[in-house]
Amino acid sequence: MVKYTVEVSEQTFNQEVLEQQQPVLVDFWAAWCGPCQMIAPVVEDLAEEYKDRVKVVKVNVDQNRQLAVQFGVMSIPTLVLFKNGQEVDRLVGFMGKEQLKEKINQHLV
Repeated sequence: MVKYTVEVSEQTFNQEVLEQQQPVLVDFWAAWCGPCQMIAPVVEDLAEEYKDRVKVVKVNVDQNRQLAVQFGVMSIPTLVLFKNGQEVDRLVGFMGKEQLKEKINQHLV
């Protein structure tokens, strides 16, 4: 199975997210988080579906605590959409694929 999401760390976040020309959806997650495991295949599906329009990356909050603090992630899963290096939307908790697509599509104009 081809993975369309990219794991990013504190060292690669600026390059992989903030410096990108295309919108970037960041999935803040942890291995022990049940809802994170539930949303993971949905996020991967979105990454494949939007592969030419939106970059999708994952940040493990246990391994990258500073990023979680920097972006005010209080609960997971938290999905943050960045456009031109700026946060434009934030989704907290489990959501279905159609709900996520609606949110993403609002920023693809």
